[in-house]
Amino acid sequence: MNRPYHILAVGDVVGEPGLLHLEKVLRPLQKLKNISFTVVNGENASGIGLTREQAERIRCAGADAVTLGNHAFGKAQIGNLLDDAPWLLRPANYSGRAPGHGCEIFDLGGVRVRVINLIGRCGLAWGADNPFTLADRLLEREKTDFTLVDFHAEATSEKLALGYYLDGRVSALWGTHTHVPTADERIYPKGTGYITDLGMTGPIESVLGVEPRQSVENFLGGLPGRYRQPEGPCKLQGALFTLDCETGLCTAVERVDIR
Repeated sequence: MNRPYHILAVGDVVGEPGLLHLEKVLRPLQKLKNISFTVVNGENASGIGLTREQAERIRCAGADAVTLGNHAFGKAQIGNLLDDAPWLLRPANYSGRAPGHGCEIFDLGGVRVRVINLIGRCGLAWGADNPFTLADRLLEREKTDFTLVDFHAEATSEKLALGYYLDGRVSALWGTHTHVPTADERIYPKGTGYITDLGMTGPIESVLGVEPRQSVENFLGGLPGRYRQPEGPCKLQGALFTLDCETGLCTAVERVDIR
């Protein structure tokens, strides 16, 4: 029987408020939407980077895979966990000398799901390997039923272009990093599910998860100091991709916003 697989991608978790909200709402959401597999971007769990404890909290909250980005190494202690935990991925196109890995295959009772974490180079990580050509090499390694790509990038053009480049070769590709959800969820012509940015998991009344007054002071030319997350209601933002096991491609994309 060809049953659909529901894949949930969750936007960047920001600070302790974002972590607490994730722990509160993720599992009920998974049950409600019959989620088969969940990927959470966790690179901002400490504001900049995440600790071993925070990574494990995201995992225990219901994430099957935790992806990172430009702040992957914001907390030095994460290096050992990156080497030890197959479920924790940093961008694959970082230097091979960096700890950890950026591509992993997970087994869902005989259904193989490949997760690839990449980082963009336009205005973000110029020293990284080319994400387009690296994706080619990663896709050649093994055959899987589904391939999911978290593309942590600044430029919307780079995200859109990679989506077209991989269309029909990956099941779903989503963008992270900007913390603002886009309204362009779609299925590309050859069957890849796509959204330019998932948004974030953290305080609603904030500037990308940061206390508004602190962010305003920064733009006024003041000294912002260490990032602070405001108290108050939070949101979990992301996208739900429905995948066809026979084709390995996407049949539906739905934005998610849980407040």
